[in-house]
Amino acid sequence: MVPNRSVTHRHFQDTGIWRDAPVYKGATKFPPLEDAKNILITGGAGFIACWLVRHLTLTYPEYNIISYDKLDYCASLNNTRCLSTAPNFTFVHGDITSPEEVQNAFRKYNIDTVFHFAAQSHVDLSFGNSYEFTSTNVYGTHVLLECAKNHGSLKRFIHISTDEVYGEVDEDGEDLIEQSILAPTNPYAASKAAAEMLVHSYYKSFKLPVIIVRSNNVYGPHQFPEKVIPKFSCLLHRGEKLLLHGDGKHTRRYLFAGDAADAFDTILHKGLIGQIYNVGSTDEISNLELCALLLKQFGHDPAVDFDSFVEHTIDRPFNDRRYAVDATKLKSLGWVQKTTFAEGLKATVDWYRKFGSEWWGNIDLVLVPFPVVKDSEVVDADNSGSKSS
Repeated sequence: MVPNRSVTHRHFQDTGIWRDAPVYKGATKFPPLEDAKNILITGGAGFIACWLVRHLTLTYPEYNIISYDKLDYCASLNNTRCLSTAPNFTFVHGDITSPEEVQNAFRKYNIDTVFHFAAQSHVDLSFGNSYEFTSTNVYGTHVLLECAKNHGSLKRFIHISTDEVYGEVDEDGEDLIEQSILAPTNPYAASKAAAEMLVHSYYKSFKLPVIIVRSNNVYGPHQFPEKVIPKFSCLLHRGEKLLLHGDGKHTRRYLFAGDAADAFDTILHKGLIGQIYNVGSTDEISNLELCALLLKQFGHDPAVDFDSFVEHTIDRPFNDRRYAVDATKLKSLGWVQKTTFAEGLKATVDWYRKFGSEWWGNIDLVLVPFPVVKDSEVVDADNSGSKSS
């Protein structure tokens, strides 16, 4: 199914680079569900979802995995090309904001389970391109819910949200549980919170079998280099400076993508309908600390070389100082965080050294403090007709 829209040649061009890359997936395996046969994963060619696509396809031959993706600027078919010969894998080029395309996919593949990852997710862009975030994250979710309701035979709709819907957590504040109040502080987080409200309403009004998942920052191979770890890894590999937003003291909790895939797999097989699950890491790291750790990965001494490689630039209009969620509820299902940050960071840096400069094509315009996206492509800020934040 190929929609009638303009998609650049680079999205479909196969350079073969994926053939030399390791095939990453999670580690969990559960007895297959009897009522899960055809699983639709939206945003399946994007970063986090592609880990689950590979994991479920390779771990559960009993399931048919349908990867549904618009192929936006941050997606790549290289993320799932290793599955092209798998009999239980199908890629569908589609847009979640198109009711006709979504409904056709539900009917054609007789979907019984949905993992909804597809979203505009780069917070920086939401300050200057917020309409696109509302369209994809809110309206796109609404389309999926309505099509799922009309489909009539769905067994579970697993909606992937973010810890950012809770808003900023005080430095000495306790980890937030699933019942905590939502207080998003940026357009991206607000759009994800709004999407959650729609999901909850379809659960209450139409008895749609939903589960909501709120994850903290996921990192690892295959992440588009607009996010801090892959971007800084690519810059250091090029011998270039790191431009750090603000004072660099903001902290985030980082979870390796393999552990995230295990969390989603656990929720698929053991999660309860109508519940919300936090996916939380124990590795809380400031951006300043992250810079030092990355410098070490590239053979530099942070005590000596930090100022030579790190510069401070303007911050976001608002930048939450800290997020912190409690994953006790998910852990009660048997999930554990297996990968230390040191292990995950090394694997990630090694991957970007080998593949980061070619995986998505030319990434020069991505490696700036505030990339600009126009018409689903990263463009030169000086010639885009708009200004970055």
